[in-house]
Amino acid sequence: MAKVVVFGTQETAEIAQYYLENDSPHQVAAFTVHAEYIRHHTFHGLPVVAFEDVERIYPPDDFRFFAPMTGRKMNTLRENVYLQAKAKGYSFISYVSSKAAVFGNPIGENCFILENNVIQPFARIGDNVVLWSGNHIAHHVEIKDHVFFTSHVLIAGHCVVEPHCVFGGNSTIKEYLHIAEGTLLAMTSYLTRDTEPWGIYKGNPAVKRKIKSIDFY
Repeated sequence: MAKVVVFGTQETAEIAQYYLENDSPHQVAAFTVHAEYIRHHTFHGLPVVAFEDVERIYPPDDFRFFAPMTGRKMNTLRENVYLQAKAKGYSFISYVSSKAAVFGNPIGENCFILENNVIQPFARIGDNVVLWSGNHIAHHVEIKDHVFFTSHVLIAGHCVVEPHCVFGGNSTIKEYLHIAEGTLLAMTSYLTRDTEPWGIYKGNPAVKRKIKSIDFY
């Protein structure tokens, strides 16, 4: 059991607290956000402290950290908080739902894996990965760091997913593909070929669309 500081004071943090309190051995001790975003000093009855001061109030020797943020800006916002908290000396929990099907898979730190995910044998999950509910991660898939799956995504076997990818709901990825860094696969799309870095792919079969920057998501 760990006492945990959760980053955020919006819906994702609220959801994370619920799962941790009801489906894990961990206890949420406080919430933290950057000082400029503090609107109230409590959230769900727990303290909210400035991220700039969090290590002084909740020392890394006594508390662990969890930043279950969304995939905004292709996961770079969540990556920045993760790296900043690591630089403060924190270690991280990961949450894997008791209703997820896992088979001794290697799963990194600061992962948020919700109910009805199936992670088949020999699949690997990196650090700072979010799998929202109901995804299918097939055998021998490698998901690297800072990746976000929404819901009901099916990725077939032997695929490699590079960092900073986002997968829309009900999308499908063919087996043996290499998903390049910064790929956004739009909802309901079917990916049949390897992708190029920092591209939006949409359709059935999915094709690359033009973008201007990583702010596309």
